[in-house]
Amino acid sequence: MSSPARLGFGESPRSTVGLEWEIGLVEPGTADLAQSAPQVLEALARAGEPQPAGTGFAPQVTGEFMRNTVELVSGVCRTVGQAGADLEHLLGRVRTVTDSLGLELMGGGTHPFARAADQQVGDKERYARIMDRTGIWGAQLIIWGLHVHVGVEHRDKALPLMRAMLTYFPHLQALSAGSPYWAGRHTGYASNRSLLFQQIPSSGLPVAFERWEELEAYAGDLQHVGAVEGFHEVHWDVRPSPALGTLEVRVCDGPTNLTEALQLGALVHCLVEHLSTLLDQGRPLPVLPPWFVAENKFRSARYGLDATVILDAEGDQGPVTDAIAKLLVELEPVAQRLGCATELAGVRDILRTGASYQRQQAVAAAHDGDLTAVVGAMLREMRAGRPLTEVR
Repeated sequence: MSSPARLGFGESPRSTVGLEWEIGLVEPGTADLAQSAPQVLEALARAGEPQPAGTGFAPQVTGEFMRNTVELVSGVCRTVGQAGADLEHLLGRVRTVTDSLGLELMGGGTHPFARAADQQVGDKERYARIMDRTGIWGAQLIIWGLHVHVGVEHRDKALPLMRAMLTYFPHLQALSAGSPYWAGRHTGYASNRSLLFQQIPSSGLPVAFERWEELEAYAGDLQHVGAVEGFHEVHWDVRPSPALGTLEVRVCDGPTNLTEALQLGALVHCLVEHLSTLLDQGRPLPVLPPWFVAENKFRSARYGLDATVILDAEGDQGPVTDAIAKLLVELEPVAQRLGCATELAGVRDILRTGASYQRQQAVAAAHDGDLTAVVGAMLREMRAGRPLTEVR
């Protein structure tokens, strides 16, 4: 018998928020990915610019699994707007370096035509171990996401909140979907990223444990058999982050611009606080059977904002856009309390003008399927800091 892992749960003020945004590095001449993250990080370290003071961990730029990616990590903040200010500052720091290196920055869930064979994995021992274990599926992980951490004041809330957040998986997936192309082909999916990542056994939908002791036994078993070195390597779509004392929501494809990053962050922030309030009031949280959650993940990844999704445990169904519109009204008072009413209201812009995958498809259609034009549009959105609905 393996011994349970002692996960503990860090102290985190309730409903503080932090954002982690994975961003690709692009060669403007070819529109392909650049394996330049080590040079970018080295130049940032040499610059040694003081970082803005947050309410917790200092904002930072880090490397990722692939050398084509950097990650912007906000500090621990009270509002999504504060986290956005951190990301904007970090983006400016990175842009100073990448401009000097002749590189561009790109968001999204995937690069439209980059090939796995051309990518290089970072030089950490952990990355080499992951590649050795995952083989071809590890090499395919040319993917970027937005991760939202929300502070949870007590460990006993973490798992109920995790299970309830899965009810809103299709809402978040459909709004953020931004990976319709893969290795030069249209996949037919709004979010190919979400289905790629779940091929790794410790990724994808979480196990809906009821008790913390079950989670510790699970983590201990995985370590015992050598599947992971610690719970931090369990990359579920929604997971407790024991070290930080947060619920981490990893559902969203990487946004192509800061505006949508903050809109999605606000939606997650409000949802977790709303569910936490229901717990305080002794009211039941919405929960779906695991098979409905899995079906909703597939539908929202496949059809995006055109998906019909399962709304409750009875199996009632409806358009995800209607469910999102209803949810936004329900969360308005929460957004007022959290200071993110403007960002949450902006989610309606995604419903009105389209998600990232739809904008990418519109550009491809206007350019006879030329995916370099799609990359160009994604780069322009990153520089503009907002979605660009006019097709060029």
